[in-house]
Amino acid sequence: MRKGCLRVLMAIFSIAGPAHLVAQQATGQVPRIGYLAFGSRTGTTAPYTEAFRQGLRELNYVEGKNLNVEYRFADGKIERLPELVEELVRLKIDILVVNSAVVAHAAKKSNVTLPIVVASMGDYRGLVSSFARPGGNVTGLTHISGELVGQRLELLKEIVPKVSRIALLSSADATMAKSMFNDAQGAAKAFGVSFQLVEIKVQNPDIEGVFRLLAKERVGALITEASGPIALHRKRILELVEKNRLPAMHSEQEWPNAGGLMSYGANRVELYRRAAVYVHKILGGAKPADLPVEAPMKFEFIANLNAAKHIGLTIPPNVLVRADRVIR
Repeated sequence: MRKGCLRVLMAIFSIAGPAHLVAQQATGQVPRIGYLAFGSRTGTTAPYTEAFRQGLRELNYVEGKNLNVEYRFADGKIERLPELVEELVRLKIDILVVNSAVVAHAAKKSNVTLPIVVASMGDYRGLVSSFARPGGNVTGLTHISGELVGQRLELLKEIVPKVSRIALLSSADATMAKSMFNDAQGAAKAFGVSFQLVEIKVQNPDIEGVFRLLAKERVGALITEASGPIALHRKRILELVEKNRLPAMHSEQEWPNAGGLMSYGANRVELYRRAAVYVHKILGGAKPADLPVEAPMKFEFIANLNAAKHIGLTIPPNVLVRADRVIR
C-alpha cells in the first residue's frame, strides 16, 4: 500500500513540477510571478527573457500550468517603470523578477515588499546590505567585478598600443559605473592613458552629440558599460563606433554578436537563466534576505575579426589566443 501511494505521489510530481507546488495545485492555486524589463519585448532584452524562460523549463516549470508569468516591458522609458510595477503588484504576484538595478530601484521606490529577484545587478547599493547577506526583500545575481574596467583597459591597450585617450561610455544614472571608473584611474595611469567618463542621458539621449564630443576630445578608444539605457541604444552606438573607426571594448558578448569589436565580462544570458533558480528557491520557502547575491564564476573575452577589419584594426595573435570565442 505504501509503495502504491509513493508511485501516485511521484506521478503527481512529474506532472505538477517542483514538490512545493503540488499542494498549491491541489487547491487550484498556481504561483504567479511578474517579469519587468527596462527594454522592449523584441529588442535587446529578448535573448535574456528567453534565457530566463529556459531556466524555468529546466526546473520543470510550465508556464500556464504550474506557474503563471506576467511579462511587462518599459520600452526604454524609465518614467513607465512605476506604473508597470504597480500594475504587476495589483495582479497579486508572488515574486517580482526584474532585469536590472534600475528597475529594482523603481520597485523599491514604489514600496514593493514582496520578494524581488534581480537577474543582472549592477548598482547594488540601496538594494542589498551585502552580497553575502542581502538582508531585505531583494536578491539575485550581479554582473560586476571591481577589476573589470581595469582589465578592459589593459586589453584595449594591448590591441591599440598607441592609444593615449580612452573614454568610458555610461548612462547618467549608473552610479556604480562611476565608482568603477574612479577605481580604474590607477590602472589607466599605469597603462599611460588618460581615462575619462562620458555619460548618456537616460531620457532624450543625444547619442550623436556624445560621439561629436569623443571626436573633439580626440578619444582613441571606447569602453561601454552594461546598463539598460546603454544597451537600449546598442545598434546606434555600434554604427557610430564603426563610422568613427573607434576601437571599442564592450561589457557583454551581445555587442560583438551584433557587430561590435570585442567584449570582456560575465555571460549575461547565463545570469538570466540562473535567475530562475532564485525564483524556484523563493517559491520553496527561502527568504531573499538569506539568499546570497551570486557573482559570475568566470568572465569571457569575445573578439570579432569582422569588426576589426571594418575599422582597419589587427588584433595581435597573443591577444587573440586568449579569446574564449572568436567571431570570423
